[in-house]
Amino acid sequence: MDDLPFQKITISGPTLSALMHRITTSLGDVDGLLFGHVTHLTPSTLTDDNTPQNPDSNLIATITSFFCPNIPLSFYDSLGRVDSVTLHRLISSTTHQSNSSSSSSSSNFLGWFSARRKSPIRPSMREFCVSQSLSRLKTAAKGEKDLNPCVFLLFTTPVQGELLYHTHEYRAYQFRVNSRCFDPKSIGIDNIGPDFRGNYGCFSPNSPFPELKCASAMNDEVGEGLNRMERVLNDQKELDMVAEGFSVKDLGKLMGSETVNSTMSLEDLYEKMLGKLDSLARQVEKSNAKVLDMENHNRKLRYKIARPVPE
Repeated sequence: MDDLPFQKITISGPTLSALMHRITTSLGDVDGLLFGHVTHLTPSTLTDDNTPQNPDSNLIATITSFFCPNIPLSFYDSLGRVDSVTLHRLISSTTHQSNSSSSSSSSNFLGWFSARRKSPIRPSMREFCVSQSLSRLKTAAKGEKDLNPCVFLLFTTPVQGELLYHTHEYRAYQFRVNSRCFDPKSIGIDNIGPDFRGNYGCFSPNSPFPELKCASAMNDEVGEGLNRMERVLNDQKELDMVAEGFSVKDLGKLMGSETVNSTMSLEDLYEKMLGKLDSLARQVEKSNAKVLDMENHNRKLRYKIARPVPE
């Protein structure tokens, strides 16, 4: 399995979320180790060609866990030279904890990651030296040939702009030993498994319009009963959830014989629905801004507490 190309690199959603949270809550640039396994894909294409195919060409690297010491240069120096003693100590302690917590699956050392802030999303010379040093190591994967720890994930924050929506950028690479270069790979977010089946059971691809008895609002009798008025109020509340400001009575006019000249009312309904979506988007924007301010405030407090007090 030496220097064979990966088809792609996958990582589970919770693992990626935990990794990005660790990066966000750190006081500065950090790095760490990546663990997981490599699987073979069975070729699904049928051909009459007798050309032999390489069975190791369809490989997928799956990242299942990580280790982040919350400090930069955790297992290498400023020139990118790997400290083998520190690296093996971190690998042995992490794999021991992983195997003790889950006996059904083994975790192998796949590579490492680097997280920088406000920097271009491309590997640096030091990261190249670290990956080259790691590629010379061999980690025995159970049931497989020797595997080079060649996976590299790079995380950065945008150089310009606010961090309300687009907070991180990340790319995956495979370091090729023979060509001595980074080979960009696509990242697959793997959210399929026993822990995620319940999320897809109740999934509906459409957003249904609420079922309303609009005929009750079309009747303009003076002596309306209390039950009818209560039903109209409940229908109005459900309608406000999707189109705020559009009355049930106007919705009733879009049905029946009065539908002939209802173009303006229908456009008004769509406008109210878009206005509701815009209102929700603005609420999300304000809440994201508050969360970002709170995270910055907490980061300053942690830095203030961690700073040594002068004697």
